[in-house]
Amino acid sequence: MALNRRLFLGAAAGAIVPAAETSLKPAFAQGAAVSSRSEQDLAYANVSQLRALLDARKVSATELVEHAIGRIEALDSRINAVVVRDFERARTAAREADAALARGERRQLLGIPMTVKESFNVGGLPTTWGLPAGRDWRAAEDAVAVARLKAAGAVILGKTNIAFSIADWQSSNPIYGTTNNPWDLKRSPGGSSGGSAAALAAGYVPLELGSDLSASLRVPAHLCGVFTHKPTSNLVPQRGHAPPRSPAFATDLTNGMGVCGPMARSAADLSLALDVIAGPDDNEPAAYRLQLPAARHTVLKNFRVLVLDGHPLLPVEQEIRSAIDQLANRLVATGVTVARSSSLLPDLAESARLHTRLVRNFAAFGRDPEFFKDIQEKVAALKPDDDSLKAWRTRAPLLSHHEVMAAEIARARLRLQWARLFGEFDVVLCPAFAVTAFPHDHKPDQEQRTIDIDGEIHPYLSLVVWATLATPPGLPATVIPAGQSKSGLPIGVQIMGPLYEDRTTLAFAQLLEREYGGFTKPPEMAR
Repeated sequence: MALNRRLFLGAAAGAIVPAAETSLKPAFAQGAAVSSRSEQDLAYANVSQLRALLDARKVSATELVEHAIGRIEALDSRINAVVVRDFERARTAAREADAALARGERRQLLGIPMTVKESFNVGGLPTTWGLPAGRDWRAAEDAVAVARLKAAGAVILGKTNIAFSIADWQSSNPIYGTTNNPWDLKRSPGGSSGGSAAALAAGYVPLELGSDLSASLRVPAHLCGVFTHKPTSNLVPQRGHAPPRSPAFATDLTNGMGVCGPMARSAADLSLALDVIAGPDDNEPAAYRLQLPAARHTVLKNFRVLVLDGHPLLPVEQEIRSAIDQLANRLVATGVTVARSSSLLPDLAESARLHTRLVRNFAAFGRDPEFFKDIQEKVAALKPDDDSLKAWRTRAPLLSHHEVMAAEIARARLRLQWARLFGEFDVVLCPAFAVTAFPHDHKPDQEQRTIDIDGEIHPYLSLVVWATLATPPGLPATVIPAGQSKSGLPIGVQIMGPLYEDRTTLAFAQLLEREYGGFTKPPEMAR
């Protein structure tokens, strides 16, 4: 059966088969032999460090690839991050990179090993999106973003695990099983780019390619303590980031809400990767080219920062709020202008409802008549004034085309509101997610799941709220590590900026990293 976009968007949740959820300590005791000091240095080196070693011929691309492969083979049986392995072609590409380096060639990523999210087409490798109907299908050619990474010299080792249908904040599916968080194997690494974040935290590779709609980049980065950047809408071509068995059209059913973006262990590497993958699709450069504005500031104290730590529809864990508060206080002490509120802030609750209406509407595209009959019955049971996110998740599949157009106008209005706010501020600091890494919960019906926030139980799907600040208006958002909980779990912070001013959020992230520190190895991985 062909699995086109219509069938994909109508895919019903299937049974998720979790991998073993064992404790962290035994998982890595068996691999202790791979953890020499020199190997640890390579495992957690960033791209610029590896670039310097390669260019100085102090290490070869082949050595980097063999080191990464050895680490994956030694450690990934318990994390389950790299689920599609292309090691032989990677070895060939590494030898070719070494030959190019010997000839004096220099490219941004020449000889750098990396992996990409399973949902991106890589020629010759399977793309399933975790859907049984996609099993064994192989892409004929690379996605645009993958092709650009390869052209810059990156060596693709394989593909990392995802959420079923790339629609969950956990990374588990019937094809590849469950990915575990390197900080605690009993907890989620996030989703849908969870395998990507776990691979970075585990020290397999220094760079990843992921995607984001409802924080599929931002949540895994926060839960695994790594860096990511959700670019401005349409900055990176999505062609080839497509469901299995579907043509790789330059068609975006999310109307610019979905994006492709990099993940790394440093802000500088995010900037480098964005420069590689951003820009018009291959058939468009004759008409226009990309020229992003420079960062607004290069000195930390010159930034004007709005700090948010609460949302009207869902509380935030106190430890996350405390981490953001501590960061805000440190910024004030550094001389940064920091505000805790603004009358220019758009209605966050309405933005969350808008996001929910649009995402749930296009996700219902192509469903069978019985699905819509069931939805009609559920909608009939709702009170007309029910404005909850759950009510809008229920109503959204039945929205008319006129209602969807009205929602697009609301998005345009939202962009104007944010533009006014960014006339007064340069960046907004806020949570990336309301909780730290949570225990695996693979109930097939996500409406039946709940989440514990400081002892109070809330609907699992309400966790979407912090994604909905940047996604509907299409704003850039960078997530960086900001601390740890008392139990030692990572806490990230989201840095939002003005439309097309991706360099501003990335520069601010790099300055924070330089001033206060960045990535920290998971304790057991540091051995």
